Amino acid sequence: MSSDGVTARQREGRGEAESGEQTEDALLKAKAERKLRITVLICTLNEEENIPHVLPRIPDWVDEVLVVDGHSTDSTVAAVRGLRPDARILCQPGRGKGDALKYGVEQASGHIIVTLDADGETDPQDIPKFIEPLLQGYDFAKGSRLASGRPSRMPRYRWLGNKILVLTCNLLYGTRYTDICSGYSAFWKRAFSNIELTYDNCEMEQQLLVRVKKAGMKIAEVAHGSDGRISGDSKINGIRQGFIDWLVVVGERFRG
Repeated sequence: MSSDGVTARQREGRGEAESGEQTEDALLKAKAERKLRITVLICTLNEEENIPHVLPRIPDWVDEVLVVDGHSTDSTVAAVRGLRPDARILCQPGRGKGDALKYGVEQASGHIIVTLDADGETDPQDIPKFIEPLLQGYDFAKGSRLASGRPSRMPRYRWLGNKILVLTCNLLYGTRYTDICSGYSAFWKRAFSNIELTYDNCEMEQQLLVRVKKAGMKIAEVAHGSDGRISGDSKINGIRQGFIDWLVVVGERFRG
């Protein structure tokens, strides 16, 4: 502890808070000068218990909160309406997270789109960190849950699977990613719209990352905290989905 009674951890926390405020101030200035609209896109499927932990934390300077619901059978839609009466709620035309994301981007009014998970794994307070690279000339900002090691609540088998996926991606595409399965991302709508995506399930996100790389676009990786899903069980089988994701990453390398 220093002579003024402040610990190193407290000083570090203050420094991070000040840095975050500076990032947000610069973002708001650029947003006003360039007349940018920002959309937060959330895909939901039976997340009534988790969505209340997400929507209230979205910054009030976000222009549009767009929720694409995947035919929820619980009270997710009612919860969204109660928490954010201004949110646009759309029902996706098909099935799968990839289908919902593509439909949401198509319908979004923002120049910049930020994707959040509905299960509470992604903290909306990190949004400025994801938009900052876009304002500096990047096309995409992809999240990483693993930049600082294995999250405390992530099972070891899932951590190992993620490491295999990212190692495969780095070897095949010459990237230096630490995670390719985070649901947190930000991108220019025009950049996303220039990428042809053929999958409708979760593997669309891996296809997007490798096709963005192959297209020569600029991608930034942004570290973010992850305590995992707040409540309930995942909608996917992690091992099965991980194998599908791996096949997509490998297959895309040899596809023209």
